[in-house]
Amino acid sequence: MATAGGSETCSHGSSLESSLLLPTKEPNWEAIPESESEKLCIDDMLDVYCGEFGSWQLRHFVLTSLAWALEAFHTMIMIFADQEPGWRCVEGSGSRCDEKAESVCGLEPGSWEWEGGPGSSTVAQWGLVCGEKYKVGLVQALFFAGCMIGAGVFGHLSDSSLGRKGSLKTVCILNAIFGCLTSIAPDYFTYLLLRFLTGFSTGGVGLCSFVLATEPVGPTKRGVAGMSTFYFFSTGIALLAGIAYIFPTWRALYVASSVPSILFLFLVIPFISESPRWYLVRGKTNKAMKIMQAIAKSNGNNLPEGVILALDDEANDASNDNQSSSKEAVSGSIVDVIRSPVTSIRLFLAVGISFTCSVVYYGLSLNVVNLETNIHLSVLLNAVAEMPAFTITAILLDRFGRKPLAIGTQWFSAIFCLTGCVVGSVRMWEVIKMGCGVLGIFGMAGTYNLLFIYTAELFPTVVRNAALGSATQAAQMGAILAPFVVVLGGVLPFLVFGICGLVGGMLAYYLPETLNKPLYDTMRGIEEGEADWRIT
Repeated sequence: MATAGGSETCSHGSSLESSLLLPTKEPNWEAIPESESEKLCIDDMLDVYCGEFGSWQLRHFVLTSLAWALEAFHTMIMIFADQEPGWRCVEGSGSRCDEKAESVCGLEPGSWEWEGGPGSSTVAQWGLVCGEKYKVGLVQALFFAGCMIGAGVFGHLSDSSLGRKGSLKTVCILNAIFGCLTSIAPDYFTYLLLRFLTGFSTGGVGLCSFVLATEPVGPTKRGVAGMSTFYFFSTGIALLAGIAYIFPTWRALYVASSVPSILFLFLVIPFISESPRWYLVRGKTNKAMKIMQAIAKSNGNNLPEGVILALDDEANDASNDNQSSSKEAVSGSIVDVIRSPVTSIRLFLAVGISFTCSVVYYGLSLNVVNLETNIHLSVLLNAVAEMPAFTITAILLDRFGRKPLAIGTQWFSAIFCLTGCVVGSVRMWEVIKMGCGVLGIFGMAGTYNLLFIYTAELFPTVVRNAALGSATQAAQMGAILAPFVVVLGGVLPFLVFGICGLVGGMLAYYLPETLNKPLYDTMRGIEEGEADWRIT
């Protein structure tokens, strides 16, 4: 099969003889002459020779995506650890304590006690009620601030020196350390600092796991695979509800939720491969080819000796005479994204959508969790309720494309949020208002699921995690703002959420469709590729 990069023709007899005589010698793909090689980008190699989603990708995807459950543990633990537990009057307190009081703020000290004791939550431990109640929100805000910073830092590191796997390993180590240290925090301010540090490391878990899980997947299967990662996050929330039920004290809960990160490091990380795309853009062609050969073999396919990986701009450039270019590391940063006219507008839109989506998702989640029901059951039901949204968007993703779903799911959520705003002051419609909130979460959960795969496809490999990190930072800013919107009370939260949904949908209208388009490796590749798409 002749290509622009050369020819696939080779002597199969001689290669078989060589492999029998020297079975331990590893091939050096970088030494293959251009005249005897067929240069393909990763997407083409997966499609033609290796298989887009076989047994290798399935195993790798499941193992890598387990990290999403770890992120759920470290993020949603605040629901249980920082909750305000129930209280009761101390026996013999008499008239000093009124059990019908709405709060303990007006009660005489010593006339009441926390149900479950002072160790049941941080609120009970340090008395974070009445005038000190703002400190609970401050912990949550600083956690998400740490996530925002960590997403940018580890987004850059995973694109550059550490790689996808190295970054994932690093954040898991930090999460385990900070989580266990949090359990022995002696005072509130130490707890505040450790939650910030935990947020810093947690901010890199999801994006590193997502990119590492989806980059070895072929273009036609990548959408569904990418959207399936959020099942692991929702499952993690559901499991956390059970863990919190078993470990009712906040210190024990932090230890129990940190142990899975340690298990992941020793039982899962060793069986995960680095991304072949990262190896390729870092100039490590031999390592990338070893992974592609392993994918082909595990999937029951054969990768011919004359086929070699190349960056997309090299594979598409028939006049490329630079044999050493594929051996040099290709790097990029968020500055390159901003400088490029193709990617700069995409980054602006992705950041805006991530921010508005996060405000709605976390805001509506807080409204539902604050219902006067069993907190463990409420969290479990909320986690399970998100899964149908993931399923529906995954089914429709490759049928209607990324752009229509991004617009539709956000406007779906906005419609029900605005409906909840209209009926908010009518007491008899409270059940409908609650239903509007649930349907609003349903729509925005679909958007949240879609955004990761959509954003990943909008940017090339050299800056993909940096761009995802920027979008994740914007989402964390929205998460910081969401609790303050909820505090407004009345119809205002639903009004704000509805407006955010409408604005997010309008921003998505200006994004390009990425369905069945190649996943580019370099800035030059995406600029040339998009120019060709506009011409055709």
